[in-house]
Amino acid sequence: MPEAIIKAVLFDLDGTLADTAPDLVGALNRLRHEENLAPLPLEQLRRFASQGARGLLREGMGIPQDHPEYAVWAERFLQHYARSLCVSTALFDGMQALLDDLEQRGLVWGIVTNKHSRFTTPLLQAMKLGQSGLGEIGCVVCGDTTANPKPAPDPILHACTTLGIPPGQSIYVGDDVRDIQAGRSAGCITLAAAWGYLGCDAPIAEWAADGIIHQPCEILDWLD
Repeated sequence: MPEAIIKAVLFDLDGTLADTAPDLVGALNRLRHEENLAPLPLEQLRRFASQGARGLLREGMGIPQDHPEYAVWAERFLQHYARSLCVSTALFDGMQALLDDLEQRGLVWGIVTNKHSRFTTPLLQAMKLGQSGLGEIGCVVCGDTTANPKPAPDPILHACTTLGIPPGQSIYVGDDVRDIQAGRSAGCITLAAAWGYLGCDAPIAEWAADGIIHQPCEILDWLD
């Protein structure tokens, strides 16, 4: 448990705060439809959702990031996603209750995501996050907010500066090894969200997070 008094909880977005995989995979399947390919099941691609276009195009279209036409494919995918980015996306079970609890305790919370603001801002608006009674976001740091995205610590450090809270008094929660690397480098307490997408780089037990949690309410155990 942390020795410092925790004043802020920061969340990764995709796969940690919200289940965005259905809409991301939906965008990929619309791209496959354009290429006369059959749709792929959500569960086959779910774990790649945190990697966005990079992971989904590699696994769902056979287009790796070093493909000479990757940029063209990525933009096609992102256009599909931008048009339908909050059809099935929702907070994970138990997350709204956690956010309400954090606010009742007087703690601030924020989002640090590698998702670009082009998608993050309209998504949060569509989810009504940040509106009175539905969660007051202390800060939102996107993939294009700082020069270096996660796993660099820059976005998390930017969030802590924005909130005026030292990293050592902050918790960062994420569902990908890059989240834990970024949080540790920034000096935060790091919690790995086992309910998330988890990627395929390494098993969650090898991420060196300060803790592994299986449901959002377990974050409360790290506040006392």
